[in-house]
Amino acid sequence: MRVVGLDVHRVFAEAVMLGEAKVIRLGRVGMTREHLDTFARTSLTHHVVVEAAGNATEGAEVLAPHVGRVVIANPRQVRLMAEARIKTDVIDATVLARL
Repeated sequence: MRVVGLDVHRVFAEAVMLGEAKVIRLGRVGMTREHLDTFARTSLTHHVVVEAAGNATEGAEVLAPHVGRVVIANPRQVRLMAEARIKTDVIDATVLARL
């Protein structure tokens, strides 16, 4: 099963996929409907974990028809992200995918 974690920002999201015990950086995805739709059609497979942000709900709605499950995670409630000493978009996206 492949899981994608999206660390969401205002205009882009950093995407990371967990494959078979391996982390694959998918890069940045624009947070527009067109970019997310193209990303979903070409990159996603099973589950997506999206960081809760102002535009996370709209992004989840675009992704939902293309994947098995979309989960929105509140980073304040995700303990690993909140307590991390090193904060990067890739690390945050990886933590979300590992949930």
